[in-house]
Amino acid sequence: MSFSVGGIAIPDSKLAREITDLVRDTESNLLFHHSSRVYYWAALAGQRRGLKFDSELLYAGAMFHDMGLTVKHSSPDKRFEVDGANAAADFLRSHGIPEHDVERVWIAIALHATPGVPEFMHPVIALVTAGVEMDVLGIKYDEYSDKEREVVVHAHPRTEHTREDLLQAFYNGVKHKPDTAFANVMGDGLLTRNRISTAATSAAWSAARTGRVD
Repeated sequence: MSFSVGGIAIPDSKLAREITDLVRDTESNLLFHHSSRVYYWAALAGQRRGLKFDSELLYAGAMFHDMGLTVKHSSPDKRFEVDGANAAADFLRSHGIPEHDVERVWIAIALHATPGVPEFMHPVIALVTAGVEMDVLGIKYDEYSDKEREVVVHAHPRTEHTREDLLQAFYNGVKHKPDTAFANVMGDGLLTRNRISTAATSAAWSAARTGRVD
C-alpha cells in the first residue's frame, strides 16, 4: 500500500518496488508490516530533525533489517543482524548500487539493535535504529503526531500484542544459534534495563488505540 504522511512516502522507484515485493514474499506479515512502519518512523524522524538522507537507502535498511530472522536468510552461526545486512548488500549489489552506499545500508542493519552507537553515525544508520526503537519500544513516541501514528498504523497494523509477537519472532529466528543473541535490545539484559521505559511506552501505544491517557 502506497501512501504519504507528513510528506513522507515510499520512494517511487523500481528499486523500492522490488524491495517491497521481495520482503513481502519472504517475511511474515508481522515482520513486513513492522519493517514498513520502521521506514515511516525513521523518515519522519529524519525530516523532523532536518537530516539529509537517501530515501531509497533508508527504505532498504528498514525493509531488510529483520531479514536475518527468516529461514531463507538465517545462517547457522552469524547474528541475525549480520544475516539481514548481508541479504541487503547482496540485493543492492545485484542492482548496481555503489559500494559505499551498500556499506552504509549494511552498517545500518548490522547495528539496528545496538543502542547508543547508531545515533552518532550517518543519518541512514541513525534513522533505521530510531525507527526500530519507536516501533518496538515506543522511544520518542510523543515526537510523532497523532495523525502520523494513526495513518501509519492504519496502513501497517500494529496491535496490542505486536511487541510480544516481535520478541517471539526474534526468539524463533535465533533459537538455533543462541550464542549469537547477545548485546542487543532483544537478546540480553538490555531488555531488563528498558523494562520500565518499555512499559510506559507500551502503555502509550495502548492509550492511543483506546482513546485513554492514563
